Amino acid sequence: MKYALVTGGSRGIGRAISLKLAEQGYAVLVNYNSNETEAAKTVAAIQLKGGTAQAIRFNVGSKEEVSNALGGWIEANKDKVIEVLVNNAGIRKDNLMMMMPEEEWHSVIQTNLDSFYYITKLILSGMLFQRYGRIINVVSLSGVKGMAGQTNYSASKAGVIAATKSLAQEIGRRGITVNAVAPGFIKTDMTEGISEQQYRNFIPMQRFGEPEEVAEVVSFLASKGASYITGEVMNVNGGLYT
Repeated sequence: MKYALVTGGSRGIGRAISLKLAEQGYAVLVNYNSNETEAAKTVAAIQLKGGTAQAIRFNVGSKEEVSNALGGWIEANKDKVIEVLVNNAGIRKDNLMMMMPEEEWHSVIQTNLDSFYYITKLILSGMLFQRYGRIINVVSLSGVKGMAGQTNYSASKAGVIAATKSLAQEIGRRGITVNAVAPGFIKTDMTEGISEQQYRNFIPMQRFGEPEEVAEVVSFLASKGASYITGEVMNVNGGLYT
């Protein structure tokens, strides 16, 4: 059985990605941290369509939780291969730099950037052994161009973009691709406090995106059809760059 792990897979973009990968025939590990109800809904939606899914709880920014929960699953399921990893989980704590307490800086870096290291390193050995794998990192427009009031968030996502490019060079010869997808304004919990009416005029396509539109790009990068694409950042932002 081939598996895909989607961190932050219980809601929004993560849920859409989980559903799409299930359609590709993957059994999906739906990671969540606190919202068990939403994770169960994602699993149920996949199963309703005839797919296979399992919720797995751990805080992506905690080395201990990643090691215990994900490491424990890998140890207990040696006959199962995690072929696709989608590092999607992330948080925002927006503030102006001059007013930002250390906790807001460190918690965002830990959840968004440190998690990439903890999870990817744990799964990478299996991909190297199989000589095949797909790693897709969900970053952000903020990591590409920077956004005022998001110094911590932009730094974390820019760090993952740089790590994506570096890791792609390290493991490309082993049949493993590493890419990033950078959404702009997408209709999710993260953008609930942002007025679409206020920002749509800055977006050439005049609207916010849907989670399913991001999932389509992730799905392609996870496929065998994307075997010669690595180290890339695919922007899904309706043309918003400046």
